[in-house]
Amino acid sequence: MSEVVPVTEHLPASLTTDESERIGRYVEAAKAPATLRAYRSRLKPWAEFCAATGRTPCPASAESLAAFLTEAADQGRSVSWLGQFLAAVSWSHEQAGHPTPTTHPGIKTTMKGIRRTLGVKRTPKAPATVELLTAMVSHIDQTTLIGKRDAALLLLGFAGAFRRSELVALEVSDLKKTEDGMLVTIRRSKTDQEGEGRDVAIIPGAAGQCPIAACDEWLEAAKLSEGPLFRSVSRWGAVGEKLSARIVASVVKRHAIAAKLDPAEFAGHSLRRGFVTSARARGASESAVCDITGHSSLAMMDLYDEREKFQNHAAKGLL
Repeated sequence: MSEVVPVTEHLPASLTTDESERIGRYVEAAKAPATLRAYRSRLKPWAEFCAATGRTPCPASAESLAAFLTEAADQGRSVSWLGQFLAAVSWSHEQAGHPTPTTHPGIKTTMKGIRRTLGVKRTPKAPATVELLTAMVSHIDQTTLIGKRDAALLLLGFAGAFRRSELVALEVSDLKKTEDGMLVTIRRSKTDQEGEGRDVAIIPGAAGQCPIAACDEWLEAAKLSEGPLFRSVSRWGAVGEKLSARIVASVVKRHAIAAKLDPAEFAGHSLRRGFVTSARARGASESAVCDITGHSSLAMMDLYDEREKFQNHAAKGLL
């Protein structure tokens, strides 16, 4: 069972082929394509394990699942990977009409032991604070088409505290100029899978680092009036298809190198973390920052801001 089982296989046989296919499209849409791909990749080693040990992958027993979790952990799988695997197993069982074994007390105990043994320490990427962002942008040759695109991507990504998936999903029509700046419509995000959408206000910046001006220059140079906002640019200057989320990280790393920073410390998420860190360091209220980031939890926002750990520190003045 390396594939997620479609729920239409377990609906009444009276359904016509057309009805089954139409229902199937909505079932697939219930999860983001990237999530379904991740589920399938996690289920493949599970199917191989079951085939090698004579176990049934679906419906699975809690004992079989615990055996796989133990084997995977011993082989070096991370706690995060195992959590995604359990989500895939749960989803596939639900679609097949079977009770999920992931809620069994034995599975919860096994995972608790794995977490205690392996640990779940997060290693977030460094924030691209306004000072570091300025250094990155200053090294971009904005006379070139790819330079204009990169400057617009970095500045807009920072100013809107956008996730990389949100950046690459933007369409030209999602940008709306106003008297005070620009509104950017995020139609769907990690925390808005139902697609309710939200508008993020972007205010003008100083010369050379204004996200609005950078977007204008990119759109004009690339001759874009519709479709994806950020696109590939060939070595000959040809504008292609929309960027993937992976390329956003590459852009950040490339310009981190130009600014003499360690590229291993930076990725696409550095822009979002950099905005939160910089805004809070300059006294922006938590609610004002959340208006931009879309965070509903102030506690979650603290994870983005390294400086928060040093505010009101108990050791101040002791040494």
